[in-house]
Amino acid sequence: MISKLFLGSLAKRLLARKKNSILPFVPVEILNEKPIATAHTWKQLYKTGVTGQVGLLKHTQFTGHGPLAQQASLHSTRKDFSGKHKNLGAFAVAPLHVASFPYQTDNSSGRWRAPFRHRDQLKHTRRIVVKLGSAVITRADGCGLALGRLASIVEQVAELQTEGREMMIVTSGAVAFGKQKMQHELLMSLSMRETLSHKDPLKEEGMKNLLAPRASAAVGQSGLMSLYEAMFAQYGVRVAQILITKPDFYSDETRMNLIATINELLTLNILPIINTNDAVSPPPDLELEASKSLDIKDNDSLASRLATEIESDLIILMTNVDGIFNKPPGAYGSKLIDTFNPAMIGQLEFGEKSAEGTGGMDSKVKAANYALARGTNVVICNGLTPGAIKGIVGGRKIGTFFTSESDNHVEVEALARNAKKGSRILQSLSPPERSSAINKLADLLVSRQEYLMEANEKDLAEARASKLSSAMISRLALSPTKIKYLSDGLKQIAQDSKNTLNRVMQRTKIAENVFLKKITVPIGVLLVIFESRPDCLPQVAALAIATGNGLLLKGGKEASHSNKALMNLVSEALSMVGAAGAISLITTRDQISDLLQLDQEIDLVIPRGSSELVKSIKEQSHNIPVLGHAEGICHVYVDKAADIVKAVKIVRDAKCDYPAACNAMETLLLHRDVYMKDQHFDNICQELKKEGVQIYSGPKLAKNLTFGPPPAKTFKMEYGELKCTIEIVDNIDEAIDHIHTYGSSHTDVIVTEDKEAAKYFLNSVDSACVFHNASSRFADGYRFGLGAEVGISTSRIHARGPVGMEGLLTSKWIIEADAAVASEFSSGIKQYLHQNFPVDEEQDQAERNLELEDEISAN
Repeated sequence: MISKLFLGSLAKRLLARKKNSILPFVPVEILNEKPIATAHTWKQLYKTGVTGQVGLLKHTQFTGHGPLAQQASLHSTRKDFSGKHKNLGAFAVAPLHVASFPYQTDNSSGRWRAPFRHRDQLKHTRRIVVKLGSAVITRADGCGLALGRLASIVEQVAELQTEGREMMIVTSGAVAFGKQKMQHELLMSLSMRETLSHKDPLKEEGMKNLLAPRASAAVGQSGLMSLYEAMFAQYGVRVAQILITKPDFYSDETRMNLIATINELLTLNILPIINTNDAVSPPPDLELEASKSLDIKDNDSLASRLATEIESDLIILMTNVDGIFNKPPGAYGSKLIDTFNPAMIGQLEFGEKSAEGTGGMDSKVKAANYALARGTNVVICNGLTPGAIKGIVGGRKIGTFFTSESDNHVEVEALARNAKKGSRILQSLSPPERSSAINKLADLLVSRQEYLMEANEKDLAEARASKLSSAMISRLALSPTKIKYLSDGLKQIAQDSKNTLNRVMQRTKIAENVFLKKITVPIGVLLVIFESRPDCLPQVAALAIATGNGLLLKGGKEASHSNKALMNLVSEALSMVGAAGAISLITTRDQISDLLQLDQEIDLVIPRGSSELVKSIKEQSHNIPVLGHAEGICHVYVDKAADIVKAVKIVRDAKCDYPAACNAMETLLLHRDVYMKDQHFDNICQELKKEGVQIYSGPKLAKNLTFGPPPAKTFKMEYGELKCTIEIVDNIDEAIDHIHTYGSSHTDVIVTEDKEAAKYFLNSVDSACVFHNASSRFADGYRFGLGAEVGISTSRIHARGPVGMEGLLTSKWIIEADAAVASEFSSGIKQYLHQNFPVDEEQDQAERNLELEDEISAN
């Protein structure tokens, strides 16, 4: 029996140690059927003042009917510390949110034990087993440990333990550690003649026998444990060693004692480090079929068996390959399987096992399937990948995730390959065919308006329920006016697309009968990541069709219904020209960081959304170019020669027309003369305040006001709402310097009637868009006559400003000749001419039409 005193003191110790960490158990009061407040952290539980007998329960038996949130009467199936089942009686708990109790009922046992179905749910895991394969922590020569890798793994496990998760390590390495120590002893015992011999004495057959695995394991166990203890001590984590042999699982008594010991260690926040006792274990019989209870023949099967016995949420099997491949890694046609379902076992072709250790990949798959069938998720990953453990727990696409989910979703890699094929189909179409697909999409937007509005209303309802900001809801909403605006923009793109692809940019006669031309071609496959604006989807899709690019779209979850409805229309429009796969909406749960690893499939990333999104994408994308702007800090400078009526009109529009847009004014710069003139400053401020704009003052303005607006925290601020900063400058040069110091090179405006001052400003300000007497809101692809834009770039390479069709094209050089060879020119037989010819667009179009006709007739 567990005494109340013991449980009470145990609870107090746990609470004192883990006040701010995540609860790995569901705490309940046992004696009274009175629910305690739902606590998600130890600190919250501590504040409830729970005293007396507290049950620390992880998995429970469900006795009521209906969802857990409605019926909270539970019975404990937890074992007490003696290893025996103990009925702690019926009790009540506060209703838990289903998402915080991620187990589904198992009809055979009635317990809440079902694995997670998706990677992103792994962030809810509490009890985690990490298995370290020999190939991960052993040096290449098999003698000694790879201390750098081991230190990284220890750091990750310690951090997860500190967060409040229950961690356990099943480790290899004792044999390798022992070999290293025994080699040293053997070398010390060699004679001088043996030491100086040209042969390596340690590779002699007799010496190899002395370094046998069992003896090495016996020597290495204590050293390996001492190393773990020293490493984890750096993070304040205590560890305990448990050595296991196969017979420990054959006896119910020893097995129950083992599980009770592990549970007690985890409850006391001590990290168990477990290994097979290789000093006494018989060598694994690789021909032995796994029994119904999974025969323990290596550390993979040991980890799987232990994890299911202690009802762990996740096993991470770390090896020296990236995960499960359909064929041996390195073989022709081998492909990493990102998500594995047990039904796929027949598709696998196993190779040889690692040189180190006792288990191969087939052993890992068998162990993983065993655990999955019993409610424990498994990820097989490369232990050499930096940050793999924390990445997996965070939902990152690392390694192979085992799931019982059987939905046949198409992986992102396949979508990217389809987009590349679709791009080639779009390129092969005639300009009228590409134009017709865009026109079809424009017509569908109008004719299916009711369908789109219905889907959008679902998103809006969920947004209001989630209490999203008004600015976010404004971006999310579709309206008949916005849909008409979209349709008109797409028709403009359709018209302009007829002279986009394969357009001759330059013609040169290199020599007699050697002609060179430079033509426009698509970039390839684009990945466009956007947040809450569903109207972005058809705009970008139309631009991709016009330029012959493949396209992957990753939209925000808040617009999921709208995005799916719009994507259906895009697919319908593409199907009429046989290119339905050219554009896809990514609906899987892949994180953006994982999409940015597809540098072999994706050629350009274009983020559209907040400055935080764009900045995050730029930081994460190491191998794929990113086209976008990090911030939209736009300025309006009102010069001393400004017409104040025009100035008020422009300032109001720049800030209030759409304050969430990246081209909205964030800072207003006033020439000192404008500030000093009667009513000018007041007129501007009153107009802004009438629209509900909150004004902040710069340092110079604040000095001139006794009672003025609050000071701005910084000039480098993109408010994205009805807020702005006002500052005074003494002259136009100070305004330009201010813009260059604090601006983001997006869009900046001068309001003045002095043409010389305007010219000086336009030439001096180094931004993507610079306007004279026009609102910054004109920095937009549609307003520029581009039909639409994929975004606004502040980059100096490739494209700058609103990026329309031109920004989604690159170039290709073509030479047409008759047996031209470079050696004839280097020897002086022939001479270079390098004559540039004007580009005749009509002739160029006629040539393209003839080429297409020849291609069609040939097909």
